[in-house]
Amino acid sequence: MKISNSNFLSMRPRPHNMPFFTAKTAILESVRTESRRFHGTVLDVGCGTMPYRSLIEDVEAVDRYIGMDLFVSEIYGDIVPDIRWDGDRIPLTDGEVDCVMATEFLEHHSEPEKILAEIRRVMKDGGEFFATVPFVWNLHEIPSDEYRYTPYSMRRLLESAGFARVEIKALGGWNLSLAQMIGLWVTFSKLGKMSRKILSWALFPVFLLLVKTDKKPAEFDGYENSMFTGLSITAFK
Repeated sequence: MKISNSNFLSMRPRPHNMPFFTAKTAILESVRTESRRFHGTVLDVGCGTMPYRSLIEDVEAVDRYIGMDLFVSEIYGDIVPDIRWDGDRIPLTDGEVDCVMATEFLEHHSEPEKILAEIRRVMKDGGEFFATVPFVWNLHEIPSDEYRYTPYSMRRLLESAGFARVEIKALGGWNLSLAQMIGLWVTFSKLGKMSRKILSWALFPVFLLLVKTDKKPAEFDGYENSMFTGLSITAFK
């Protein structure tokens, strides 16, 4: 399967790509915002096709981008990362990079405490860690789909690993969560080909309205502000 980076950087909403539009555009917005503080050498953990490489390299203070992924991955075809690893120990020395990013990666690692400590190890003092994780999403990349994180579990893991100044934001709120579920349902649920096509077109206007009117929760209180599509995380060593 060939994955186009254009799908990450310039996706337009269509009936056939509803769940991917909500997820990818929210992540892209977060990457654009948080990467403005990046500097020096940036390590992209679980880089995949490295869709955000050009965005990171365009940040004036960034000197070098390093994409790192597994030795073998059928998902990414012939895309070759800058560094290959075993998913356990990062092949870099202590304090070798200034910043680390990991978009949609932590949910796939079976030992988050261990990998967060490893990420922190290769960072210089004062360096920034940025990550995103999904919350409203179906099982994917089976069997390597391990977790869905709440803001509280994510903060606990980061602080336990030694990170400070942890900030966690929602990628989307109630309306975007419902829009994403509509997209996931018409895309992946057990429907006939014709039913799927009809429902995709019929629900598309509702989907667009939900996307347009979404409001991200400013906090996580368990009531009005208790639903989110995913999380954007920043923390510092």
